[in-house]
Amino acid sequence: MLRSSFLSLLATALVLVGCSSNKPKNNPDGLTANGGNNSGLTLELKGDSDSGTAGGLQTVYFGFDSSNLGSDAQTTLKANAEFLKTNASVDIQIEGHADERGGIQYNLALGERRAKAVRDYLVALGVAKKRVAIISYGKEKPVAFGHEEGAWSKNRRANFVVTAK
Repeated sequence: MLRSSFLSLLATALVLVGCSSNKPKNNPDGLTANGGNNSGLTLELKGDSDSGTAGGLQTVYFGFDSSNLGSDAQTTLKANAEFLKTNASVDIQIEGHADERGGIQYNLALGERRAKAVRDYLVALGVAKKRVAIISYGKEKPVAFGHEEGAWSKNRRANFVVTAK
């Protein structure tokens, strides 16, 4: 009896797997990610990379008191540039951020340098400059709260907001 139930369950599972489709889900916006398959990525107007609602766009992070793009940031930006080139109707705003250390004006300037560095790198990779706006929030919009490196490293970032799709 147990063997019969197991074989019946196994046969049902195989039928269900055999009937599944690998076709991309219907995408009414015509937007793609990862080479044409949306892979379940969410792309919302006003969606952002910090919350995962900006399609394939990912937030980039910076070292302390720096606007230099490290190798991890460059790798992320190359993928972001490919997403943007594939989805030519998507416009973005890059938001530059800093951790809580430093004064308000200093961190606003640092956030702006970070946003500009990201924009310039994307433009160098072939993304039209007119599709990319920048803004700095300095230390005013943290994603992590705390007074230690773990929180600070998450706040030293440039994230992406979808402004048109």
